Amino acid sequence: MNRFCFLLVTNFPKISEVCVYFAANMKNNIYMTMKKNLWYAVLAVCALSACGSKKSERQPMSGNPVFPGWYADPEGIVYDQTYWIYPTYSDVYEKQTHFDCFSSKDLVNWEKHESILDTVAVKWAKQAMWAPSVIRKDNKYYLFFGANDVHEGEVGGIGVAVSDRPKGPYRDLIGKPLINEIVNGAQPIDQYVFHDEDGTYYMYYGGWGHCNMVRLNDDFTGIVLFADGSLYKEVTPENYTESPFMFKRDGKYYFMWSEGGWGGPDYSVAYAIADSPFGPFQRINKVLQQDSEIATSAGHHSVIHAPGSDNYYIVYHRRPLGDDGRDHRVTCIDKMTFDKDGFIEPIRITNEGVAAETIAAIKK
Repeated sequence: MNRFCFLLVTNFPKISEVCVYFAANMKNNIYMTMKKNLWYAVLAVCALSACGSKKSERQPMSGNPVFPGWYADPEGIVYDQTYWIYPTYSDVYEKQTHFDCFSSKDLVNWEKHESILDTVAVKWAKQAMWAPSVIRKDNKYYLFFGANDVHEGEVGGIGVAVSDRPKGPYRDLIGKPLINEIVNGAQPIDQYVFHDEDGTYYMYYGGWGHCNMVRLNDDFTGIVLFADGSLYKEVTPENYTESPFMFKRDGKYYFMWSEGGWGGPDYSVAYAIADSPFGPFQRINKVLQQDSEIATSAGHHSVIHAPGSDNYYIVYHRRPLGDDGRDHRVTCIDKMTFDKDGFIEPIRITNEGVAAETIAAIKK
């Protein structure tokens, strides 16, 4: 028995105390019982060691929020082998005069790129620079944005800037708003540019409970007529508030939007599925909302699809528990999954975020 303990201690130092105990207290009449108990102790230690080993091998997680600071309305995108997030700087309107962006190779470690576009570069923009939407075309990087919280008769609305690099700096492309007017009751904010497989670029936008879609021209300097001769089409779904988003999966168009008040507990994300980019978009369900144990007001999102995989991530903002600051919003990422019929499953918001995932590893 003592030799057995010596071998165990030599090979498994963590159980030395167990062996010392049994060696000191062993009596002939309880030898068999203690031998059996020793084996139980060895198995328990091995199990604990295995659990510790598995824990140490776990992938690093992004954590939520994914980067520090007050940021909202995040748009996520993949350029080559890098993930990018372009958010709104969350503050009072008068201080919302610039955009920062963030890049990552693995969804966990994020690098900040400061002031990629500001009101110095956009002469007509004075404040309330909101909700970037980004896309690459012909080796140029375009950033669409809202500015000035425009109302009827004012200058502002949706602008577009361009750069040679995703991290900027960006410059104003046309020197004026791309869309200034209030059409179909939709405030020109919260634009999303969608590139369809036939090469067409559509832009969905709108606040105040109305959503329009337009078709962009080839160089993004204007909008062009649809086949039926219209310039704007209203595509507002049920319960729509703002922040439309579109992606395509397995031949279906997934249209998403935010519901509720942007500062309230009912702020959330719902979606529809259609066979056409024009809809109709019949509301299916709410898929993202607050969790009273995690965070409040979860909404204004975008979706990142990791190339070469069926991995989808929802990028959104939310408010920390117990913090009632109007502009205290943070950017988070969680996994988005689908059931066997292609419907989006309810998304659980987390503090852990998502596991590290490099695009290079997916493509191998």
